[in-house]
Amino acid sequence: MKFGYTIIYVPDVDASLSFFTQAFGFKRRFLHESGEYGELETGQTTLAFAAHSLGETNFSTGHVEAHTSEKPLGVEVAFVTENVLKAHRKALKAGAIELEAPIIKQWGQAVSYVRCPDGTLVELCSPVGG
Repeated sequence: MKFGYTIIYVPDVDASLSFFTQAFGFKRRFLHESGEYGELETGQTTLAFAAHSLGETNFSTGHVEAHTSEKPLGVEVAFVTENVLKAHRKALKAGAIELEAPIIKQWGQAVSYVRCPDGTLVELCSPVGG
């Protein structure tokens, strides 16, 4: 078994790819010609986005659209960075909403939380022990 993908269902795949490129500095790997699926260059594990319309075909009983939820869903993607404050400010400038400002946890890790325009919850954090 190998962890291959995290796929986030969003209202507009192209917009999410653009936001994540601007806010977090990831490069776009590709956007399918249908506009319903796209991926970012994020390292060993792929971060992908799929349209809610594709989700409707995958899940016969429907799914929760994160962008319509008043509170963030109980799942996050975490991006490790050496400068959480700088990354946090960049994300806010790109249009993210601050949920928790950068703080230092009791174990010494810097952490902040933002919510993306598509509803995705993102943790920005320094390396553990760093």
